Amino acid sequence: MPSLSDAGHAPEATPVPPEADEPVKVPLKIEDWLTVLVMGALALITFANVIARYFTSQSFAWTEEFSVFLMIVLALVGSSAAVARDRHIRIEYFSDSGSMARRKTLARFGAVLVALLFTLIGVLSIRLVWDDYRFDETSPGIGVPQWWYSIWLPILSFGIALRAVGLFIRRGRSA
Repeated sequence: MPSLSDAGHAPEATPVPPEADEPVKVPLKIEDWLTVLVMGALALITFANVIARYFTSQSFAWTEEFSVFLMIVLALVGSSAAVARDRHIRIEYFSDSGSMARRKTLARFGAVLVALLFTLIGVLSIRLVWDDYRFDETSPGIGVPQWWYSIWLPILSFGIALRAVGLFIRRGRSA
């Protein structure tokens, strides 16, 4: 039977404090607050649509289009936070095994690949935004200019790439 600690709790029941974020030049609170704001907007939009459907048997036309846009923004902002905190997807059997030099090399290699991928996405999506603007594309649901939505893809992609460059630099400094 486990012994009780001084506080009266079993030792294994004591919650483990979350790991503190590494110090970074651009605060991680940016992604945290953007996530909160986007999730809040999604919740409000969805709630308003449910209420409207309940009382009028019709939904707001703009909610689906705007919700899809916000979910894409949420995925990109979450990706930026994951890259900055070095919590992106990896196979830990390979990334956490071997010597410290090997782990450092793999971490830096992963950061370079992420930076290259999202820089490529950012560059290619600039063409998408330009075409949306040049051909005066409008969104299918509510008819607003499509570039209002697509402009965020290169911006957030370059933000993720910059977070990956910062991770590359930090992994180069760490022992």
